[in-house]
Amino acid sequence: MTNQPAQVVWDGHRIARAVARMAHQVVESNAGSRDLVLLGIPTRGVLLARRLADQIRGIEGSDVAVGELDITMYRDDLRRQPTRAVGRTSIPGTIDDKVVVLVDDVLFTGRTVASSLDALKDVGRPRLVQLAVLIDRGHRQLPIQADHVGKVLQAPAEARVNVRLAEIDELDAVTISMPEA
Repeated sequence: MTNQPAQVVWDGHRIARAVARMAHQVVESNAGSRDLVLLGIPTRGVLLARRLADQIRGIEGSDVAVGELDITMYRDDLRRQPTRAVGRTSIPGTIDDKVVVLVDDVLFTGRTVASSLDALKDVGRPRLVQLAVLIDRGHRQLPIQADHVGKVLQAPAEARVNVRLAEIDELDAVTISMPEA
């Protein structure tokens, strides 16, 4: 089964605007950036966390702690999937009693976020955990909801939604493709 050619549904300009808007939402919902830690879920969540931190720095005039949280060993599909290489977890200082914003590119079933919450328990005890995602495409299998969303994208469950970021993909875009029957 192959995929049809990907259709661009969001370009780099719209992604940049969404990240800026999400940064404002994060700052407003937390009354500033004090005690804020952004933890990206590899791979593109880390890049988005860095972009959010840059935007927050522009709003608040101060740096925001940014790290990455590898969830490989916390996934609930390890028995089904081929062995994955364990990624890097890099926590900037302590997260105890901080506001942690988990950042990912696409929220789909909720299983990745559930795994990240399990991983987070092993590195500290935040005061509050929020979720920021660029794309929320629905079709949840777990009761997970994002606090900060760039775009809700209605797509069939079988569709493939990809976020492409210039740091790895040479351009910024959100694409959707459907498998061929």
